[in-house]
Formats: sequence, structure tokens, C-alpha cells
Amino acid sequence: MHRVNITLKDIENFRQLDAATPGHPENFVTKGVETTTGPLGQGIATAVGMALAERHLNARFGDDLVDHHTWVIAGDGCLMEGVSQEAITLAGHLKLNRLIVLFDDNEVTIDGNTNLSDSTDQIKRFEAAGWATASIDGHDETAIDQAMEWAKASDRPVLIACKTRIGFGAPTIEGTGKAHGGPYGKEEIAGIRKNIVWEHEPFIIPDEILSAWREVGSRGKATHAEWSSRHDGADKKAEFDMALSGEIPEEFFKAMAVHKQSVSDGQEKKATRQWSGAALEVATKILPTMVGGSADLTGSNNTKTSSTGPLTEGAYDGRYVHYGVREHGMAAAMNGMALHGGVVPYSGTFFVFGDYSRAAIRLGALMGTPVIHVMTHDSIGLGEDGPTHQPVEHLSSFRAMPNIWVMRPADGVETAECWEMALKRQDGPTIMALTRQGLTPARSGKIDENLSAKGAYVLKEAEGEPQLVIIATGSEVEIALAAQETLKGEGIAARVVSMPCWEAFAEQSEAYQDEVLGGDLPKLAVEAGVRHGWDQWIGRKGGFVGMKSFGASAPYKDLYKHFGITPEGVVTAAKALV
Repeated sequence: MHRVNITLKDIENFRQLDAATPGHPENFVTKGVETTTGPLGQGIATAVGMALAERHLNARFGDDLVDHHTWVIAGDGCLMEGVSQEAITLAGHLKLNRLIVLFDDNEVTIDGNTNLSDSTDQIKRFEAAGWATASIDGHDETAIDQAMEWAKASDRPVLIACKTRIGFGAPTIEGTGKAHGGPYGKEEIAGIRKNIVWEHEPFIIPDEILSAWREVGSRGKATHAEWSSRHDGADKKAEFDMALSGEIPEEFFKAMAVHKQSVSDGQEKKATRQWSGAALEVATKILPTMVGGSADLTGSNNTKTSSTGPLTEGAYDGRYVHYGVREHGMAAAMNGMALHGGVVPYSGTFFVFGDYSRAAIRLGALMGTPVIHVMTHDSIGLGEDGPTHQPVEHLSSFRAMPNIWVMRPADGVETAECWEMALKRQDGPTIMALTRQGLTPARSGKIDENLSAKGAYVLKEAEGEPQLVIIATGSEVEIALAAQETLKGEGIAARVVSMPCWEAFAEQSEAYQDEVLGGDLPKLAVEAGVRHGWDQWIGRKGGFVGMKSFGASAPYKDLYKHFGITPEGVVTAAKALV
């Protein structure tokens, strides 16, 4: 924070509207804050991603350009959160030795002493996960300094347990839960001043402290100047700068155009998860910044390519992280990788397990991290594994989250277009909702324009003046097209609109939205999820063919028939509207 222009006035306005000093550190509000960490456990899990990015970029560019530590200050509550276990075991397994955690070991949470709810030996816990550990007096500056120097030489991630007393110096609440987050009051503050011999007025910084802090700034400035000199003379300077810029080279778009045309010409029936894998094969060959992974579902998610070798201890130049069954930790680590810079993180899991990673995805949306979440098996199309694995509310719930783009492509061409959109997006995360089952191609012919980039478009116009508009996403687009043919045979002209991304469509002009959706024409949406949210596009009186309950265990074709998500079901619903 030594380089940040935070004034005393900002500090006086702590937790006030529009202040640069919000109640929790926000990286999008206060310059110098590296990540937003509000929910406990997110900080340490995000830091694992930062440390992972550092080791990966160090392997690519060498010590002269990338050679730093990632420091974490964590409390008892942070280490109670489940995501911390996912984070520390992954970091220990990968031996991320540039990661150092200072544990504020005060044995107090909001409710009171930690023995009310926990008896974990954190030192043994971290050692079991492969960390080096030390325990010190957290009020002894010399001990802290020595431990930090020792930690920097470790060949493993390090936990330094700093035994402290919360509310240090407070005469009546030191060491209690009352010191955790509430206001201390005038008498308690006066007692603290007396006990620590602090005679300065509020918001007055003594000269010796101010001088020492400014010396930190000078030291940082000198270190940065040394790095800048190395950077300017580095052989890989241009490649390094390109990685940090996040720019997508024109070569990528040319290669994707060739890929899309090949997909369009081939007209193969495949699952969109397979088409996603094909698009990734093209992208990862051209974009060395892409670092992928999966939560133990690589073969199902189709997230590994021929260009992405495993990233492991001793092979940090790899570009594929086997995260194990750690969805939450994976999503948080990807936030950290994106915040660090120089890496474009993506990873895969089943869509229904997005619930496990939702807290980290939400923070990513809040911070605007460009992270890509590949989520396959996106509906009852998953089939036999049944309702525990069939997401029916997930499209709706993630669409309700601000600043996240949910993309649900209908075929290989749309999948490639959605990958183009996701990789171009620099201000927030993207979810790629992809099918398990094979889909009939929806697009053919020339594919010069990325139609998916507008969020929705007329896929197949009605013959004659349209009487209604059928809007579908993903796997239900082929159902809408089949229904359109049946309706045509019965003298009803229907327009079919593919809507792969609501959020992109919402950014289009009102004129374009009306052009696509047909103004006052009756509208019918088809999606193998719940209706919630669809009324913004179809209106309260619009029709909907989709799910009203959880799914069931059966072959996917039987499930679609059982729940009425069929061409016949769409035809019946359409007739009720015209």
C-alpha cells in the first residue's frame, strides 16, 4: 500500500458510501488491493492460484522476470472454511514454495474461543499436507522477521503460526470474541492507549513511523527499478509483455475461422463438450497463456489438449492442472491466477458441481476476473446418473449473478464462437454450459460473422410472415428446428432464434432485440431448465417448454420424452399461443 494514494480523509471515511476504504478490501475500489477476500477462506485459496501462476511464469520466463513470493495473512476462521483444505492440500502437493501463510493464531472467532467449535492442530494439519511449519510469538518483531527469512528459503509452502492476543491492550475485551469486529468504545480505546503507551491524537502518524513507512516505499521503488532494467534487457521481453497484456493475437481468430468453416462443412453430430475440446485444441496451440485443468473429470470435460502437458512439481511449465476433486479450490485458484496476470485460466467440471464452486465464481464476477469455467453435462441430457447430477436450476441461478456470462451453444460452430467470446472477455468470468449428448448441427454455410457474439440471432426465419418466435438454447435448438418444420406443415409460420448468451444479448440495442424477438409476436422459449428469468425475453404470457421439477434416472431420450421437451411438446405449446 506504500504506493497508493490513500489519504487520512479516506481513512476517516472508512466504510462510508463511495469511500476508497470499504468495509472489506475490494480490489476494484482501492488501488493496491490485490484481491477481494470477504468470505473467509477465499484469500488463502486465491493465493494458491497466485503462487501457482508465479511458478508457471517463472518456468516460462526465468528468475530475471518472475521471481516473487505470495504472502497470506489468515485467521482461525479462514482455516476452518472447507475451501482452505482444498487449497492447502493442492499447494502442498504441487510444492508451491513461494507461498507463505502468516496464521494469526489467536484462538478467537466471533462466537468466542475456537474451542467452542474446533480442536484442530493446525500445525499438524499443514504438515500432513506437505507444508513446512513454524510457531512463533506473533507480538515479537524479531521472531517474525527471522521466521519470514527462514520461510523464503523453504522448498515447500510455509505456514508460520503467529500466536497473538486479539484486541491487544484492550483492558476488558483482549482475547475475547468481543474484540473481533464490534466497536470498542471510548473507554476501551482510552485503556488501549494507556496500556500500549500511545500518546498521539487520533489519525496522527508519528514521524518515526511515517519515515519508516516511506522507507518501505523507497525500497520498493528501488527494487522495481532493478526489475525494470532486467525486463528491458530480457530476451523474452516481447513474449512476457504480450502474456501480461491479455491481448489475443489476430492469428487466433484466423485459425478459429478455419476451424469453424471445417466444422460447418463437416456437419457432424457431436456433443458440445466434444466441440469445445476441438476449439480448445486450436486455441491452446496459439495461446501459450492458456492454462487449463479439471476437477477429476478431464475425459468428460474434454479440457486437456495436445498442447497442455501436466503442470506438476518440477514441471511448472506444464499447462494443465489436475485439481483433483476440489471444485471450490479450483475456482478460487483460477481467480488468483487471473489476478496475478500472464495466465488465462480455464477448467472443467460438471455443471451441477458449480454449486460447490459458486462462492469463488461469485467473487470472480465481483472482481471482474477473466476466468473460463467449462461446465459439461448441462441438463437432463446427462441421463442415467439421475437428478443429483442433472442441473435444472443452474442456468437460471448463474444467469442471476451479475457480471457473469453464461454461454450455452447449440453446435460446433456456436461452441467455437462462444470460445472466441470468452477469450476476448477481460472484465469477468464466463461459464460454458455444454452437453453430454450429441447434437444435430444447427449452422451451415458461410460463417464469416460471429453471430453468437450478439447473444441471440435468427437462426432460421419463418417461411412467410412469422406468427410466433421460438427461442431456444443449446441442446434444445435442434428440438425447436424440428418443431418449426412440423408447424410449417400445419400452416403456422414460426421463426427460430438461437440464444447462446443472455448477457451478450442484453447488451445489444433495443432495436436489435426487437428485430430478433419480433416485437409483439408471441414468444415460446425451449430450454431443459426451469423457467425462472425467461419472462424478460418472452413476457409473462409467453410459452415455455422446459423443467418444472428435478430430473430422474433414465436414458436421456426417455427423459426428454417424459418431461415433454420434444418437438411435439413445442408444437402443442406453440399452437396455444397463436
